[in-house]
Amino acid sequence: MTTGCSDTEQQAALQLRQAAESGAPCKPIRTLLAEQELDSAYRVQDINTRHWQQQGRRLVGRKIGLTSKVVQSQLGVDQPDFGALFSDMAIAEGEEIASARLMQPKIEAEVALVLEKDLDMEQPTVADVIRATAFALPALEIVDSRIANWDINILDTIADNASSGLYVLGSKPVSLSQLDLKTSAMTLWKRGQPISTGAGVACLGNPLSAALWLARTMSKFGQPLREGDTILTGALGPMVAVQPGDVFECQISGLGSVSAFFAEDSATGEQA
Repeated sequence: MTTGCSDTEQQAALQLRQAAESGAPCKPIRTLLAEQELDSAYRVQDINTRHWQQQGRRLVGRKIGLTSKVVQSQLGVDQPDFGALFSDMAIAEGEEIASARLMQPKIEAEVALVLEKDLDMEQPTVADVIRATAFALPALEIVDSRIANWDINILDTIADNASSGLYVLGSKPVSLSQLDLKTSAMTLWKRGQPISTGAGVACLGNPLSAALWLARTMSKFGQPLREGDTILTGALGPMVAVQPGDVFECQISGLGSVSAFFAEDSATGEQA
């Protein structure tokens, strides 16, 4: 996807990369790209994906963003977006998440799918996605932005790896044959208090529909989904801001629960 990248696309990629490396958010990069040129934003994302791979980071899947029709309307688009998942973004359940790893974190609950077969056909179907899926897991995605104050539009978020951060997967795999993902209900708790609710239908009508969109899109880009890939299919309910010391747990019917623990602020030693 990086063939024929412009100097401004290279500049945008460098700006985002420097923000990630320094921990200091940067200004929006949309002014460096032509208005509503989504392909240009994906080229910026791909420049950095390839850079990180060359630095030794292992690509392990993809995340889907903007699966909510409300959020799509807010950003003036009619489709989701996607970003890359690297192995060092995966947090084991029970592992404390250090504040230094994130800039402006927010958290959302979703369904993760893990593939056991390639999805490399030109026009995958829902049946192909189901056959290719080994199992589903509950997931917490910690989204983040390298752009100051989340001042983003669709170009910013796509270029910034779909505003990805970290993610936590549950540990009990469930076969799709045991699930109705469309009706799966989700509740997200913060320190024991429910703060976000939703269901599978909020994710493009069904998390499988989101996975189908991704499979077709990645095939079109010449980077099809492969055996072993993890797919984060998109939020089932509203995202929530994260503070140091927070503890989150989500429950998704049929899938069980998964939790995330954030370290206390090292500067104060106190919880936010």
